[in-house]
Amino acid sequence: MFLIFDREDTLIHYGTPRHSGRYPWGSGKNPYQHGSGAKFLYDYRDIKARLKEEGKDPSDANIAHEMGMSSNEFRRLRTMYRNEEDAAKRSQCIRLRENGLSRKEIHEKTGIPLRSIDNYISDSYGEKIANRERVVNELRAFAEKNPYLDVGDGVANQMGVSDTQLNAAIKKLSQEGYHVVKYHVEQATNDGKYTTILVLCKDDVTYQDIKAHQAEITSPLGTYTTDGGKTWEHIQPPVSVDSSRIMINYAEDGGLQKDGVIELRRGVDDLSLGGSNYAQVRIAVDDTHYLKGMAMYADDLPDGIDIRFNTSKSSDVPMLGDKTNSVLKPLKSDEDNPFGSTIRQRNYIDADGNEHQSAINIVNDDSDWERWSRTLSKQVLSKQSPELAKKQLGLVYDNKKQQYNDICKIEIPAVKERLLNDLADSCDSASVDLKAAALPRQATQVLLPLSTIKDNEVYAPNFRDGEEIVLIRYPHSGPFEIPRLTVNNKNKEGRTLIGTDAKNAIGISANTAVKLSGADFDGDTVTAIPVNNVRFSAQPSLDGLTEFAETFHNTYKAYPGMTPVGEDGYNRQDQMGRATNLVQDMYLKGASPDEVCRAVEYTMVVIDAEKHNLNWRGAQRDLGIQALKNKYQAKDDPSKPGGGASTLISRSSGVQWVNEKKDTHRIDPETGKKIYYETAPYTQRWAIIKGRRVPVRQEKDGSYVYFTGEGENRVKHPIDASLVNEKQKYNKMKSTQMAEVDDAFELSSGSRMEGVYANHANKLKALANDARKETLTIKATPVNKEAAKTYAAEVASLKTKLDLVQANRPRERQAQAIARTIIDEKKALNPNMDSKDAQKMQQRVITEARARVGSLSKNPKAKNNISIYIEDSEWEAIQAGAVPTTTLRTILNYSDMDRVRELAMPKDKRGLTSSKLARAKSLFARGYTQAEVADMIGVSVSTLKNAGAF
Repeated sequence: MFLIFDREDTLIHYGTPRHSGRYPWGSGKNPYQHGSGAKFLYDYRDIKARLKEEGKDPSDANIAHEMGMSSNEFRRLRTMYRNEEDAAKRSQCIRLRENGLSRKEIHEKTGIPLRSIDNYISDSYGEKIANRERVVNELRAFAEKNPYLDVGDGVANQMGVSDTQLNAAIKKLSQEGYHVVKYHVEQATNDGKYTTILVLCKDDVTYQDIKAHQAEITSPLGTYTTDGGKTWEHIQPPVSVDSSRIMINYAEDGGLQKDGVIELRRGVDDLSLGGSNYAQVRIAVDDTHYLKGMAMYADDLPDGIDIRFNTSKSSDVPMLGDKTNSVLKPLKSDEDNPFGSTIRQRNYIDADGNEHQSAINIVNDDSDWERWSRTLSKQVLSKQSPELAKKQLGLVYDNKKQQYNDICKIEIPAVKERLLNDLADSCDSASVDLKAAALPRQATQVLLPLSTIKDNEVYAPNFRDGEEIVLIRYPHSGPFEIPRLTVNNKNKEGRTLIGTDAKNAIGISANTAVKLSGADFDGDTVTAIPVNNVRFSAQPSLDGLTEFAETFHNTYKAYPGMTPVGEDGYNRQDQMGRATNLVQDMYLKGASPDEVCRAVEYTMVVIDAEKHNLNWRGAQRDLGIQALKNKYQAKDDPSKPGGGASTLISRSSGVQWVNEKKDTHRIDPETGKKIYYETAPYTQRWAIIKGRRVPVRQEKDGSYVYFTGEGENRVKHPIDASLVNEKQKYNKMKSTQMAEVDDAFELSSGSRMEGVYANHANKLKALANDARKETLTIKATPVNKEAAKTYAAEVASLKTKLDLVQANRPRERQAQAIARTIIDEKKALNPNMDSKDAQKMQQRVITEARARVGSLSKNPKAKNNISIYIEDSEWEAIQAGAVPTTTLRTILNYSDMDRVRELAMPKDKRGLTSSKLARAKSLFARGYTQAEVADMIGVSVSTLKNAGAF
């Protein structure tokens, strides 16, 4: 209560002086939570004056500390109580004015300054106070309509108010039976990491209630879905092709040599690939099954046949059978994703000008493969010479060290700080994945079959005719799986079927595919590396490996009554990881060729187990895999069976679960390491009821309860405390083994190659720490007031962009909540879903959820990009000091950082003269390959592509 008067306008009460002690009106966390506003404001002003008298900083943080609360809580209360005080003073001034008192008389009666009286009785101030009440009323209305209301970051931007106004309104509602719950929802595509949502709800709503309704969390202006996200705007149902148009080319008819290739008749509208000669596709058949593979044209299809599908299966397998015995795959039961893949649908225009949906559903094409990473994985490079590994890893470190030197020269504090922190994070990440720099002109290429190419040749229009290249397929077991081939770009079949302008495709023989650990032509890709000037090891195939590749599908064919693979607990990604780690560790520890051969044979079975329903457990037994694990992956305890990664190469990115820890966002000034704190343990309670272990919850009054039933049928039951068991447990979080050690040598088994990688990892860790220590030397600079006036338009433009992206944050949180609900439901329906399929599903679901609620992406390369693009004139304003440091830091959080680096660290760009560009286009039009044109012009293929030559 503020300035209370009786009917004769006699002052009765105006607050209470501050009592002694830190907690004058209560002993709770917030001593003012049940006190009057007058008490709070009197104490606040008293402390502020005292700090000034003592020569101390009267900042909000220091005052909040004196009052025993957080800075945020202090600001919320101050705003709310100031608003109430202002409203009371305005009401008093207007009433006294209406009673005939002059401004001077009002001042003498109330002590309110004359200038403030003018302000209080003005219409504009009345409107300001009315707006404050409007925010409270609107938020109250939203909360009544939406029982789970998001009031976190960005909501103020959506409502068009300040954060302070919103927080004051939230505080006001907290006195009316509402409270804010900090709810954590696991991110859709980042397992183990959470998005925090501040949910405003009634006092009787619990965390568990919110969890049960997480898809219904909405922001005040973000009710984009009326059914909790259950209804979706799905992709259109696929158009099916009649099976009568399809011919199966079985193994005995030559299908094995083109396994996975879907050959299409040219000129058929509903099967057209558009302007491409190849693409990885899915085609629905008879509304029950689908074709999966690489599509390309063929000119020798029989009359009446528009599709020929090549398979390694024998002719006793029906085209449209069940899951365990069928050439074509049955459509998935998930109507949102009938192919089990993320696809892009396309339309075509018929001869009459009408638009129709195509039967072709694109999984990958040149636009996708073009974006794939160009690096050398540890899985490949660690099986080459230590000298080559040291050289390519050194290029990674040298590049990051150069970045560090360049960043240190930047003069804008906030930009320098952000780029240093980004660099530190990238060094930490690089020390885990241990990827090396790509070799010159290295590229990812998709495999296509050619019947006329020799086993020692490759049709590769991105490379120079006559040069030698090696091909590497993942998972990679060793140099014995690497073919060394000569480029033959004169091959007529390649020029006709693949084309001279193929950006990411090469043609090889069936025998070459076998050497590539039995590659298929259903979309398998390889890393292609020119090796004319590089010492890169490619060895003959291991004895017996080729024969095994031709027979293992029959040798380990599922036996009658065997549980289909995928329903027996088999997880493809997990089993492949275990198998390839075993090969990796054996290779580094000097296993014999025969032992390596056994392990590689096992990986071949594991890779194809689910696709061909193979008895992978039988292969594990027959090939003596456990004996190899005991020998090369032995545990510290000899009594336990071997198994699990045992070298730095396989262990570095291995998962390690640790007690949950939080980033304090502080840096150790001595080491440069991030400072974390471990979260407190929680109490797990349970009781044995009717022979079953049942979770127990402790109520606020100290009693215990347990629950039975689900949803609306959920019933709470009291339970005697003597029956309750308790145990302290820590929340766990996913980390990696490399991230949890200070010295990478702790993960090494002692081999020379591991030493190369350990030294590299340690150098990256040290550079990361140096970058973080450098941030501690950065001092923020005050705003240049003259520059702020000069660049007022640019500063306003940046703030407008910032408002836009911040207003998107509630939408993104809603998308995450909806997506997580759908993901959990889909995983419950398919508990055996492997990690790779789960990742695809999660990405598709969050993409749809974002589209549903209107959330935009911060990724500057995304179609729905919302990242801030800083214009040249806006950068001038930043350089001139016109943007406050705090604002600039926030802007950088949402900015296209590639653009920021370009502005902060400009680099020379190599271009093409108009005459060279014209000549390149002319040569390409005359049939020369991209590599040939680049060689003639004297620039790289990428330079020509960036210039628009292709």
